[in-house]
Amino acid sequence: MQKFRNLTILMIAATGVAACGPSTPDAPPSTTAAAQAPSTTAAAASSGPGRPAGCGTDFLAKLSVREKVGQLLMVGVTDAADARRAVRQGVGGVFIGSWTDASVFSGGTLQAVAKAGKVPAMVSVDEEGGRVSRVPGANLASARELARTKTVAQARAEGARVGKLMKSMGITVDFAPDADVSAQSDDSVIGDRSYSDDPAVVAKYSQAFAAGLRDGGVYPVYKHFPGHGSSSGDSHRGGVSVPPLGALKQKDLLPFRAAVTAGDAGVMVGHLTVPGLTEPGLPTSLSPATMRLLRTGAGYGAPRFDGPIFTDDLSGMKAVTDRFTVPQAVAKSLEAGADVALWISTDQLGAAIDAVEASVTSGKLSRKQLDDSVLRVARAKHAVRC
Repeated sequence: MQKFRNLTILMIAATGVAACGPSTPDAPPSTTAAAQAPSTTAAAASSGPGRPAGCGTDFLAKLSVREKVGQLLMVGVTDAADARRAVRQGVGGVFIGSWTDASVFSGGTLQAVAKAGKVPAMVSVDEEGGRVSRVPGANLASARELARTKTVAQARAEGARVGKLMKSMGITVDFAPDADVSAQSDDSVIGDRSYSDDPAVVAKYSQAFAAGLRDGGVYPVYKHFPGHGSSSGDSHRGGVSVPPLGALKQKDLLPFRAAVTAGDAGVMVGHLTVPGLTEPGLPTSLSPATMRLLRTGAGYGAPRFDGPIFTDDLSGMKAVTDRFTVPQAVAKSLEAGADVALWISTDQLGAAIDAVEASVTSGKLSRKQLDDSVLRVARAKHAVRC
């Protein structure tokens, strides 16, 4: 354990941080009554470590409750028209998947999509390399191959190369690197998506690749908290268990602790059952206990995490859909403490917005929690710069 801790400290000292993102839009304030006056909790929500009181209050005051809710949603899209419609409905981000028309990557299409709404939208993709590659021309090796054949410095250079390519296409968020620790065979659910079965190696290479993405102008998101590498199966197909929390603390959580300490990245939570952590019937993506573990750091030796927490896909995973509809899962994930609920189509977008707005009205999702999440997302895409 001590060698991992020492190595993490050295890596943090060596890792540079470069921020990027769209600038604040010159959008007129909303004409709704809710938007004309700041929320009574806006000032509290906008302050944080190293930030002045009231940071972000003006941004929050421009948004109605429904517009704030939209900022916490990210949907997969089929083509440019689908993406523009979603952004005009107020979503905070769109996801470009393997099913999306590849023409969106050219001609400034995604840049235009991002600007189609009141607040610039995140444009996200899964570009891990290897078999999880979505960006034309990325030519990126799998994580396991990268760690086997490249130095840490070269891994950062690869992240920068791919990051620059993605930025040129209008992509602003990459759901990578994979920080799972795994000895699974290459073609298993995690397998070669993991850098190594050694948490120290995973920590070094995932941080280097994330730093490279930032160098290239793209926001990295580590996944799949609290660790999918020793999973019992594939959450696309049903419920998935991993070792108990005590075991995860000794191995799987170490790269995430290093990532949180380094900062300037998001974290994606998987759909896992963790003995000693998750509540009965709830995967980690819908689990308040899991969100508290990540947010506070208490229990696995990490500092408080104040970046955005993303869910894994809430619509294509039987670990979730066997029990909940998409609108239910979206609302439950945000109530649990996630900042961005992700799913892979726009057909239930209106129903999901309605479900979350109802959660705010009922108090299940408090106004303060809503404002906190909106500001975390806004800072990640530089719509708020304090």
